[in-house]
Amino acid sequence: MSERISIGQVAERTGLSISAIRFYETQGLVHPARNAGGQRRYLRSDIRRLSFVLIAQQLGFSMKDIHECLASLPDERTPTKADWAKISRGFRRELDARIAMMQRMRERLDGCIGCGCLSLKNCTLYNPEDRAWRRGAGPRYLLGDPD
Repeated sequence: MSERISIGQVAERTGLSISAIRFYETQGLVHPARNAGGQRRYLRSDIRRLSFVLIAQQLGFSMKDIHECLASLPDERTPTKADWAKISRGFRRELDARIAMMQRMRERLDGCIGCGCLSLKNCTLYNPEDRAWRRGAGPRYLLGDPD
C-alpha cells in the first residue's frame, strides 16, 4: 500500500510523540515526503520502522546500531519479510550473546565473579593468585573467560 499518512497518524499508531518522530527523522531513520503544503507524509511501512526503533532501544541498542540496520532496508519500497529477516539475523546474534552473558551473571553473581579483588573467602578457590587479572581488567568470568 503506497498511500502516505500524516505524522499524527504515525504518532497514533506507534505511541510516539510528534517531536520524537521528527527526531528520528533528523537521525535518518525515516524519510517522509512533503506534500504541496509542506506537511510530512510517511509510508505506512514507517510505522514498522519506528516500532523497530522503539524495541531496539529498549533492548539497549545504540542509535548507531539501529541506523546501520535500517540503512540496509530499501527507502523506495515497503520492506519485505525477507528484508526484515536479514536485519533480524544480526540482532539475533547480538541478543543471543547478551542472553548468554546475563545467564552467566545470574549463575555466578552470588559467587566469585573473577574480578581479581580477592576480598571473598572463595576467591582463593576460584581465582587463586589472582589468575583472572592476567586475562585483563574487569569481571573476567562474567565476560566469558573460562574459570
